[in-house]
Amino acid sequence: MFEFSSIEQYHSGLKEGTVTCLQTVERYLQRIHAKQHLNAFVEVYAEDALQKAKELDRNRASGKSTGRLHGVIIGLKDVIAYKDHRLTASSNILKGFTSVYSATAVERLLAEEAIIIGNCNCDEFAMGSTNENSAYGKVLNAADETRVPGGSSGGSAVAVQAGLCMVSLGSDTGGSVRQPADFCGIIGLKPTYGRISRYGLIAYASSFDQIGIFGNAVADVAKVLEVISGYDEYDSTVSSKPVESYSSLDPKNKKYRIAYFNEALEHRGNDPEIGSSIKNLLEKLKDDGHAVVPVEFDLLDYIVPAYYVLTTAEASSNLSRYDGVKYGHRTTVRGIDLTEFYKRTRSEGFGQEVKRRIMLGTFVLSAGFYDAYFTRAQKVRNLLTKKIELIFKDFDVIILPTSPDTAFKTGEKTTDPIAMYLADIYTVMANLVGIPAISLPLFTHSNGMPFGLQVMAKRFNELPLLRLSNELMQGYRTQPLN
Repeated sequence: MFEFSSIEQYHSGLKEGTVTCLQTVERYLQRIHAKQHLNAFVEVYAEDALQKAKELDRNRASGKSTGRLHGVIIGLKDVIAYKDHRLTASSNILKGFTSVYSATAVERLLAEEAIIIGNCNCDEFAMGSTNENSAYGKVLNAADETRVPGGSSGGSAVAVQAGLCMVSLGSDTGGSVRQPADFCGIIGLKPTYGRISRYGLIAYASSFDQIGIFGNAVADVAKVLEVISGYDEYDSTVSSKPVESYSSLDPKNKKYRIAYFNEALEHRGNDPEIGSSIKNLLEKLKDDGHAVVPVEFDLLDYIVPAYYVLTTAEASSNLSRYDGVKYGHRTTVRGIDLTEFYKRTRSEGFGQEVKRRIMLGTFVLSAGFYDAYFTRAQKVRNLLTKKIELIFKDFDVIILPTSPDTAFKTGEKTTDPIAMYLADIYTVMANLVGIPAISLPLFTHSNGMPFGLQVMAKRFNELPLLRLSNELMQGYRTQPLN
C-alpha cells in the first residue's frame, strides 16, 4: 500500500508504475472518510479529484510531459478562491456562496497538474488561534483530539498532519500558518509579504495577509512555493522580483549567523521547557560552527498590541462589504429600514470573534481615538521594521519560539480573548515587518505534544531560509516523523 513521504518519492513511484494518481486519490479519500470526525474539511471534491487523477494517468501513459506538481494532492483553506466551488471563510455570512474565479495561487497549482481534494475548515474569516471560531464547528488535533490544532488555518494543518493530503495552503496574518504547524507537528511557511499573489484570498488585514504552505518535508514546501510565487497583474502588492529555485536545497556547508532574543526565550509567558529546548539547540548550532549571538530586543511587549490595533482596523474596513445586499446571508426580517437591515444581517451572519474584532477596529479608527491608537501602532510598526532591518545587516536569521505553549485543551482559552491574543507574541512580528518565517517541528514536550522552532529571514531571503530549515530538519530534529 502506497504511503506518502515526499513529492519526490511519490513522483518516482508514478514514473516506475508502482502507483497511479487514481489509486492515490482513492487512498486519500478513504483516509478523509475515516478521519472525518477531525472536521478538517468543509467540503471534499471527490468527483473532481477522481476525474483529474484519471486524466493525469492517461496523459502520463501517453508520454506527455508532466507538471512539477503532477498528481500532488492539495487542500485549500476556506478563504482561497477556487472557481465553481464554495467559498465561505467558515462563516454563516457567506454560507452557500460559490466562487466565480480562482485565486492566482490556485491557477498556478492547477497549471502544474496538482489535484485539489477539498477546502479546509478554519477560524471564521481567519480570525482565531484555535479553529474553534468556525461556523462548521471546531477542528480536532490528530495528535490529541482533546486539544486544539491551532488557528486560524487549523483545518489545513490537520489535513497534512493526519495524512489527508500531501500539502495544503493556508493564510497567515499573524501566525495562522506557523502556529497550527507548531501545534500539529508539521512544517508551516509564511513567505515574504508580496512573494505570493493575494488575488483570490479573502482579506482579513490586507497589509498583513499572506498565503502560506503546510507540509511534512521542507523540499515539498519549497517546491510549492516555487510554483505559486511571482508577479501577478491582478495584485498591486505582489513583488516583481524573480522567483528563485527554492527547491534547490543541496547542502552548501554554509555557516550561518544566527541571532536570538533572550527576552523571548525567558519571557514570563513562555513555557520553560520550550525555552530550554531552544537554548540547547542554539548551543548545538554554536558547537557546529555557526555564529549564535543574543541580541537585545526591547520591543517584544509592544508587538501584540500594535498588531491587534492595526489588523482589526483593516478588518473593520475589509469586512464592511459583507452586508447581505449582493451575496451571502441576508436577514429574513421584513418591514425594517436599511440601517436595521444591515445591523440584523451582520449580527446574524458574523460570529462572536469576528464581531469583536470589527468593533475594536472601528473604535481605534474613530474620531478622538485614531491618533491615540492607530497612529501610535503604526509608529511601533515602523520602529520594529527599522530594528529588524538593522539586525539583518549582521545576521542571516533570527530564531524564536513559534508559540509560548504547546497545543492546549479545547475550550481552555475561549473565555479569555486577551490570553488568546497574547499567545501570538512570537508570530505576529514577521507579519508586521513583512519578512519570511517558518515553523519547524523539531521538538516533543514532556506532555507528549510536538512544538516547533521559528526561523525568520530577511525579506525575499526564502532560499537561504529553506536551506537552513532543511539542515535543521535533517540534523537537529528530536521529534519523530508522523
